[in-house]
Amino acid sequence: MAEPAKRVAQQTEERLEGLADTVREKFDKVTEGTFRDRIKQGRFADQGDHGVDPSRAETDRKRD
Repeated sequence: MAEPAKRVAQQTEERLEGLADTVREKFDKVTEGTFRDRIKQGRFADQGDHGVDPSRAETDRKRD
């Protein structure tokens, strides 16, 4: 009786591994375009990061 239980457990494990691979692939496919589109649209850009850095604007630069 231990042998059939091992076979069932092995088959279940193989099915679950296949399912996990399928879910990962589909998740990557779904999020790939969405994430890429968000970056292209500038949603992750810092709105205050335009222009000169205030800390650098206050320093005097040496002229040659």
